[in-house]
Amino acid sequence: MNNNNNASTSKFKRILLKLSGEIIAGDKAVGFSKSSLYHLRDEINDAYRMNCEIGIVIGGGNIFRGKEAVSDFGVDRVNADYMGMLATLINALLLQNILESISLPTRVMSAINVSELAEPFIKRRALRHIEKGRIVIFACGTGNPFFTTDTAAVLRAIEIESEAIFKGTKVDGIYDRDPQKYPDARFIKKISYDQVLEQKIEVMDATAFSLAMENNIPIYVFNILKKGNLRKILHGESVGSVVTI
Repeated sequence: MNNNNNASTSKFKRILLKLSGEIIAGDKAVGFSKSSLYHLRDEINDAYRMNCEIGIVIGGGNIFRGKEAVSDFGVDRVNADYMGMLATLINALLLQNILESISLPTRVMSAINVSELAEPFIKRRALRHIEKGRIVIFACGTGNPFFTTDTAAVLRAIEIESEAIFKGTKVDGIYDRDPQKYPDARFIKKISYDQVLEQKIEVMDATAFSLAMENNIPIYVFNILKKGNLRKILHGESVGSVVTI
């Protein structure tokens, strides 16, 4: 565990941070944004200095989207999903190097075997890394096709005994519809899992929400691109939206 006595202590001992590939792309539709990566580095560093144990699940949409490969090129869905998993591995390795550039201890663990690049995901090993104060980045989703990285994030949160899931997005929280498409979208500060599923609010997929509900893990949805937001939530400030029982 990180023992930085000069930092404020987080109200959460252990969290799972979910990042989309789009966050890494920044204002671009695809690829990588240097400014976004450095911003994420600083936000994660702030959280780490608050003595918060951190697991991260990252998407790969800035590199490859399986559904588009199926519709545009006729790629088999199973193959397309595995290709998407490899995209998450690229993002995980990049984020690892960005974090290690400021001496943050990290490990990348993969759900599919890529021993030259990452450790295989083993629950006990992951817990040991986190207990030793390492930031663990989980790559390749669940290792199975037909499951999103949202579902992987909830699954990993359960496995590492996380207190909460923090979903960093480009918007301020949960809305009744996409605020980037609909200016009159209504902001929702707090909502139950049941309401999310009933209203089909597209923050995470239904499988992810159902799994979180069964295991009573709150999901905090916030704009991670606003400086200091992650730190504020860890302090217990009311930022973004929360999904609970």
